[in-house]
Amino acid sequence: MGHFTIHQTQSRMLENEKYLTPVQIVTELDKYIIGQNEAKRNVAIALRNRWRRMNAEPEIRNEIVPNNILMIGATGVGKTEIARRLAKIADAPFTKVEASKFTEVGYVGRDVESMVRDLVEHSVNMVKAQKKEEVRVKAEEIVEEIILNALIPPLKGANSSGTVGDETQIPSSDAELNERTRERFRQKIRNGELEDRKIEISLENSGSNVGVVGGGAIDEVSMMNIQEMISGMMPKKVKKRKVTIAEARKILLEEESAKLIDMDEVKETAIQKAQDLGIIFIDEIDKIAGSSKGGGPDVSREGVQRDLLPIVEGSTVSTKHGIINTEHILFVAAGAFHVSKPSDLIPELQGRFPIRVELNSLTKDDFYKILKTPKNALTKQYEALLKSEKVELTFQDDALEEMAAIAFRINSEVENIGARRLHTVMSHLLNEFLFDVPDVIGANAKIVITRQMVRERLENLVQNKDLSQYIL
Repeated sequence: MGHFTIHQTQSRMLENEKYLTPVQIVTELDKYIIGQNEAKRNVAIALRNRWRRMNAEPEIRNEIVPNNILMIGATGVGKTEIARRLAKIADAPFTKVEASKFTEVGYVGRDVESMVRDLVEHSVNMVKAQKKEEVRVKAEEIVEEIILNALIPPLKGANSSGTVGDETQIPSSDAELNERTRERFRQKIRNGELEDRKIEISLENSGSNVGVVGGGAIDEVSMMNIQEMISGMMPKKVKKRKVTIAEARKILLEEESAKLIDMDEVKETAIQKAQDLGIIFIDEIDKIAGSSKGGGPDVSREGVQRDLLPIVEGSTVSTKHGIINTEHILFVAAGAFHVSKPSDLIPELQGRFPIRVELNSLTKDDFYKILKTPKNALTKQYEALLKSEKVELTFQDDALEEMAAIAFRINSEVENIGARRLHTVMSHLLNEFLFDVPDVIGANAKIVITRQMVRERLENLVQNKDLSQYIL
């Protein structure tokens, strides 16, 4: 019966969060990413499987392991974007790491466990932000009172009868006048009439940052814990600052919200969230693929793979917020695999990425859709930038087709950098306008991008494309 109750409670908790079906997840991804349907379907299934695991029977729940995904495709085809959007859809802790970072300074490169610590840190920040939102109303009330006290201090010691203790008498008329004045100013604060007025506020300043010099035996987590412990033992200092009411509200809201939050509860929830919902995206995994036969850097690469293996398989990692088990974290790895191939990874690590997805190279039609369709399309970004200057920017359809054709041609003839080529094309096309606004091109102007304009402005880019391969 106890198990059933826990299961019900967990289910209710999960139902309140944003858990989409695979079809809904793909629909969301389609708003930002063009094509790559197979990759979208696989990540959608992986994400939904997490909800399914959390709602499975308690006896089997811990036995269900995530199907980690290996995405294979050239640069700029959407691998990173798929993983990043997936994390946003899931409202899950997400961290991205480049596998090559672990080999940059030889085998003693960056600590592989640091990616798990980064994930926990992100999870703590997510939970903290959520808790701050929950206590926001209460914090705003406290802040309003602090600001009001700084403007019109209440009469000290006055009670409802206007007396202080047994000796001091405050006329009730003075107490009433003070209260009426305070209420009038409270209304002005709420209406935003006093935002620029300066007041003096007192802020808690926890002891100055303490540096700890550790020997070789002290690891990074222990060092952080020692610093935090010493910092907590230091007396809190109060400093006074003179700021506008608008600034004071922002500073005080942060401080008062932090006081209302139980950080132990935040850490506990964050660890659980990272364990059950966390996503770690390992980019450039092809850079650590290679056999150890040749020695040299290949030994370092295989060493990194062997360090990754226990984390991907499931192990416990110490962080400054607590111990986390990585068994149910979803790992999404990606690489171009131009030089190496997935089979160059050690067999044990290959086995931990059972889902293989090949992403297609982008076509000219894909480029056209990328410029026109996504919510965050480059055209929409530049339109928003110029709109802030009250200049209307519009693109004719045939102009978008021409830009897509030019980007595709340069990718084919120079180097294929996928959709990132569109940034180059768009920058060359619009830089002159961006420079001329607002001095030469004033407010309320309209700029229409035509096919002819694209050809004229990008002619040099197309003609000089051969030179670009020699530029370092």
